[in-house]
Amino acid sequence: MQKSIFTLEYPLKSASPNFLWNKIGSPLGLSEWFADEVFSSDSTYIFKWEEFQQSARILELKPFKSIRFQWLDDLNTPAYFEFRIDTQELTGEVTLVITDFAWEDEKEDAILLWNYQVDELKRIGGM
Repeated sequence: MQKSIFTLEYPLKSASPNFLWNKIGSPLGLSEWFADEVFSSDSTYIFKWEEFQQSARILELKPFKSIRFQWLDDLNTPAYFEFRIDTQELTGEVTLVITDFAWEDEKEDAILLWNYQVDELKRIGGM
């Protein structure tokens, strides 16, 4: 059995795309809301949460639009996680779209974790 893909959309009406890109596209920005510490070396990022550490490689990078990572534990699988910024042309409203993979019995917990992480992003961004 493989992990299954899911996508979450978070409207961030008061966020600017540039602000959001700084929070998803750099180790410093990610360490403000996603992990306790984030380091990068070339296309590999190291994410630390208290005593836990996990590494990911960048699969795809579209500056100011999206960044896609793959955990090194998931090499040779289709699994990845992605942050994408969508901006509504008419209204200018910004949405953070997160795509991730999870085991079916862990999907609900993964969604709760993303909700918590994005709440932290909103808090630091004053949204």
